[in-house]
Amino acid sequence: MDAPKTPLACVILTAGFGKRMKSARPKVMHEIAGQPMIKWLLRSVEELAPEKIIVVTAPDAVSVAQTVKPHMTVVQQKPLGTGDAVRAALPALAGFTGDVLVLLGDMPLLSAGMMQGLIETRRHGPDTGMAVLGVEFKNPPAYGRLVMNPDRTLNRIVEDKDATPEERAIKLCNTGAFCIDGARLADWVGKIGNTNAQGEYYITDLPGIAAKEGIKTRVCILYDADEVTGVNSRADLAVAETVVQKRLRKKALENGATLIDPDTVYFSWDTKLGRDVVVGPNVVFGPGVVVGDDVTIHAFSHIEGARIDNDCVVGPFARLRPGTHLWQKVRVGNFVEVKNSLLHDGVKANHLAYIGDAEIGAGTNYSCGAITANYDGFDKHKTVIGENVMVGSNVTLVAPVTLGNGAYIAAGSTVTKDVSADALVVERAETKQLEGWAARNRKKKNAK
Repeated sequence: MDAPKTPLACVILTAGFGKRMKSARPKVMHEIAGQPMIKWLLRSVEELAPEKIIVVTAPDAVSVAQTVKPHMTVVQQKPLGTGDAVRAALPALAGFTGDVLVLLGDMPLLSAGMMQGLIETRRHGPDTGMAVLGVEFKNPPAYGRLVMNPDRTLNRIVEDKDATPEERAIKLCNTGAFCIDGARLADWVGKIGNTNAQGEYYITDLPGIAAKEGIKTRVCILYDADEVTGVNSRADLAVAETVVQKRLRKKALENGATLIDPDTVYFSWDTKLGRDVVVGPNVVFGPGVVVGDDVTIHAFSHIEGARIDNDCVVGPFARLRPGTHLWQKVRVGNFVEVKNSLLHDGVKANHLAYIGDAEIGAGTNYSCGAITANYDGFDKHKTVIGENVMVGSNVTLVAPVTLGNGAYIAAGSTVTKDVSADALVVERAETKQLEGWAARNRKKKNAK
């Protein structure tokens, strides 16, 4: 018979001020690949299916509480250290005796697999009350060092600023991730003191507290330092973005996309590419993009909140904004912007055009310089264009307006009324030609 499964809860600490970010926004709300960093961590934690996820926030972190829903939030009233932050979560853990995973919200790239390894290390045996996630660096940054016992259990955690030269030479560093016996957690947290220079309560004191009771702390060693990339400054955020983009590019290549110059393509966390998609250099995908099979996206295109079906060609220098849906075999060319619009099969808008709040029927040609005038200063209005319509160059379609199937709109026309099927619209001022005017004007100018 299988052993009963040990319940799991997770406490994520997000209440730090993040002063080095120099931002009014909570640190964990800064985005990596289009998603707040707290969401990156939550997605990994959710893979473990814990019974509870508790996020500890600062008092005014309303945006964090909204973002982590439906998970519970508790408030750390004053920033008195990581130990105090865990104490704020204890009422929400009342009666819980399983394992408690404690994570830092500003360490967003830790994988579910590594979390599981930390949990399994805690479950090493009845003499193990806690596990700490450690990482080895060739040249350690200013992280706390893990001082080990001869039996490879943890003796203590020494902060870099408090370490002796011998301790600072240790390569194994603390990441701030812990897995703790929930039955003992409240008692141990209650014993954390604040006799330090900062007058704060630190979770790093727990291994020493457990050792006094004869309870061992073991270390789960991580060898991929990218997973514990900490974000405490804008520079750190840029490093995390680089790590994530490398992962997303690798995933795209492995799933059958061709990236002409991978290092210049930027993905969002949720970008979906079909098979045999070709992406040119300097393409940026914002959130909410789904691309079908056999699509080509040329260089310098920017796409967000858009769906592109099979066999389409986009760009170069195209912009697809939220609400755009290109059906099959659509062509959207250079310097074309599309927003909140549906382009049916085979539509062509090859250059220098704007399509906003519109629906364009199959086979329609939307020529250079054509625009939908969709905004009247107060409200947005819709343009509906039928199938196989010819919209000539420099046409202005003043919405709301409908063009029937097969209509032909002559170049330079401004259309303010609905057009019937197969009709020709020519809306131009009468051409006037004054013979010899240019020569007379030049003569007048030269005489002055």
